[in-house]
Amino acid sequence: MSNKLLEKHLSLYSSQLKTRKLWNILVVFLLTISFLISSTIIDFNFSNIVNGVPRLGDYISQILPSLDINLIFENSETEGSIKYWYFNFKKYAFLLYETFNMAVVSTTIGFVLALILSFFSARNIRPNIYGYYFVKRFLEFLRGVPEIIYAILFVWALGIGPLAGIMAISIHTTGALGKLFAEVNENVDLKSCEAIRSHGGNWLSEMRYGIIPKVLPNVISYTLLRFEINIRASTVIGFVGAGGIGQELYLVINFNYYEEVSAIILLIIITVIAIDISSSRVRQKIVGEIND
Repeated sequence: MSNKLLEKHLSLYSSQLKTRKLWNILVVFLLTISFLISSTIIDFNFSNIVNGVPRLGDYISQILPSLDINLIFENSETEGSIKYWYFNFKKYAFLLYETFNMAVVSTTIGFVLALILSFFSARNIRPNIYGYYFVKRFLEFLRGVPEIIYAILFVWALGIGPLAGIMAISIHTTGALGKLFAEVNENVDLKSCEAIRSHGGNWLSEMRYGIIPKVLPNVISYTLLRFEINIRASTVIGFVGAGGIGQELYLVINFNYYEEVSAIILLIIITVIAIDISSSRVRQKIVGEIND
């Protein structure tokens, strides 16, 4: 009896294994076909990449500064020194500070709007079904358009400067954080809300005392992560005139000021890395304290 049962299980396992292998083969085949079709449509081929890599190397060699080890600490008028390379450092530092503030302001605006809208776009706590579908579609629209498209529109409407960038990033941040916050709200335990309701509390009281305390660690974590993203976005949208260090980088690239290009890129990389590390530590500390 036990041998027959064992044979039955082995036969079933063998059948399931064959089915899984067939599915894996089918998935790999479909992915391969999709890749080949997509490559044909976009004219993707490795020969272009191979031919383009040397040109990329040439450009990198052009933008690297010609530093002289014997003159590296000389004044800004001596070619081959760091000060000569960063002769415009005060301007770059101000633009980096402007970029940082653009990210702070836009993240704050996006956070507030997203938090409010997330309560209306979460299925389990929405006060009205029609409002739920409207807000959900509205958030999809906000995050569906890239920041740089918003930036182009606001530069045309408001003029060149950081205000256009702040508006663009704020809108996209609202849509992105609104979705994340709504998903967090949908996974929360509603027992505390039921208790508040049973004692005469209204919908706002349920959100304030029943939902926010439970979702706060995730909300803070997502907001700080979004802040890191917005730092990089503030740099990119500067290419269309929306303020920040990206706008200066676009100008020096256009005028082929090669050493200035490398100076700005290095500052951006150092700033982004420092902010990412600091934000990660702050996020871990705040979330850990709240959970404790």
